[in-house]
Amino acid sequence: MKVFIVGASGLVGSNCLQHFNQQHWNVKGSYFSFPQDGLVYFNTLDLNDAQNFNLPDWKPDVILHCGALTHVDYCENHEEESYQKTVQSTKNLLNVGRQCGAKMVYLSTDYLFDGTDGPYTEDAPVKPLSVYGRHKLAAEQAVLNAENPALVLRVTNVYGHEARGKNFVARIVQQCQDGVALTLKLPYDQFANPTNAADIARCLFLLLRDNKTGIYNIAGTDYMNRVALAQRVLQYFPKANYSLEAISTASLAQPAARPLLGGFVMKKFSTEYPEYQFSNIDDYLKTIIK
Repeated sequence: MKVFIVGASGLVGSNCLQHFNQQHWNVKGSYFSFPQDGLVYFNTLDLNDAQNFNLPDWKPDVILHCGALTHVDYCENHEEESYQKTVQSTKNLLNVGRQCGAKMVYLSTDYLFDGTDGPYTEDAPVKPLSVYGRHKLAAEQAVLNAENPALVLRVTNVYGHEARGKNFVARIVQQCQDGVALTLKLPYDQFANPTNAADIARCLFLLLRDNKTGIYNIAGTDYMNRVALAQRVLQYFPKANYSLEAISTASLAQPAARPLLGGFVMKKFSTEYPEYQFSNIDDYLKTIIK
């Protein structure tokens, strides 16, 4: 299978690139603002960019869109940029996919929901609270309403190995390893499933192999708030120098509203793949300690 991964220098994209290559698929990964060895340049905002990899000529079977503007508060104050980088980029890739006859795979989020009664199943009614959530929903709907078959993975609270180490868990781990003093003020009322990007890649391989379409929730088996997640990480670093203050989301006064009871129930995936065993945050941290 030929798969083109947009945003392959990021967390989920890089894990998918690695796993698909291990499965001996024909994979190309692209970058936009963060170049990495082995990746090709592709600008989803300008399909006529002269530097773009010639995607129509390569004719992928699948286009996996992992790129997006994920800074939720920044999106709230930069609505047009958020639209361009999340919605318009997706529509542009759908146009390319139509030329190639490729299946579109889109990574979505639990920010589609208002967080009043999570965790959510695939058929739960959506109600985004923020610009980011509304744009992710618009992009998701564009993918699902397109002519070509499509697959949407809704994911949440993703952690794991990545070149930049930007995710919440990786940042804490790196600072502990570097001996940096940590000052953490974390919300006790935001709940989700910490999800290893490596699991997302393995699940997506199965779904693509079996030609699945529609919406699938992919989430870790733990369900916890940010305070508990940080504590789980910190217990692996007994010499860490840190202070941790549990606070309410309201006290953070963030520009964008958050879904408090977020996260997912994997009703669909777990029914179709009952033997798949997910890793958890402890599994990941034990590999780091080793």
